[in-house]
Amino acid sequence: MSKRNNAVSTARRAASLLLAAGLLSWAPFAEAATLDRVKESGVFRIGYRADAKPYSYRNERGEASGFIVDLCREVATAVRAETGGNTRVEYVLVPAVQRFESVRDGKVDILCDPSTVTIPRREIVDFSLPTFLDGASVLYRLSKPIRRFEDLAGKRVGVLAGTTTEQVLRNSLRDLGLRASIVEVKDHRNGIDILSGDKIDAYFADRAIIVALLNEGGRPGFQLSKMYFSYETYALALPRDDGAFRLLVDRTLARLYRTGRINAILAKTFGPTPPDEMLKAMILINSLPDQ
Repeated sequence: MSKRNNAVSTARRAASLLLAAGLLSWAPFAEAATLDRVKESGVFRIGYRADAKPYSYRNERGEASGFIVDLCREVATAVRAETGGNTRVEYVLVPAVQRFESVRDGKVDILCDPSTVTIPRREIVDFSLPTFLDGASVLYRLSKPIRRFEDLAGKRVGVLAGTTTEQVLRNSLRDLGLRASIVEVKDHRNGIDILSGDKIDAYFADRAIIVALLNEGGRPGFQLSKMYFSYETYALALPRDDGAFRLLVDRTLARLYRTGRINAILAKTFGPTPPDEMLKAMILINSLPDQ
């Protein structure tokens, strides 16, 4: 082998070793990126929604509220224990259509809203253990009943833009060969408002969110379909490839499920009515041991 080839070979081996060393030195930092940043800045940023009641919303005092926000407060307590007791929690409003990008781009450390786990979304963010099970339903005026997908044919149907609920609606109408006019809305209150104003014939959304808005009162003449048009698994959205932070979040949720403390958090939002059998099964399955 010539001296030139020897030199090239040596250079290549050196480059490979440097690359490997760089990857090894970077890997632990990548896995602990969120906790390291929180420890350095002293701030843990919780992303939440303005209008996704009862899961994630801004209450009348302008505060972050809801069942999933309460779960994230438990996570914040665990983060403080890991990074130091002086860590401050900052609540950041995120729009529905940009919520996953807010996690990806580092605007928030964790997304605390009714986010359905899907494969395409996992290209943008990671997800925690499941937090809730819900599904889409349809709200309509009593004068124009809608009890199944076929009843949506020829109707104006409102839906929150950029959600899995919108995808379910569009795909189901397509698969059934039904034609309907889909009206995208900016938030759930807007959807019910335009239903009240007869600008749409039905509003398609997560069932628990519709129930929460109806429970506020002042909206007579509506009926919520008893049918679930989809079943969806919610989880907390986290930065991708951050194993240390994801483990902390999952450990927190598993402990809540395993000890039964989750029942008090559920009751705070949904009242004393026990969770249905599907939700009980989700909690049981995810009550992972911590030893």
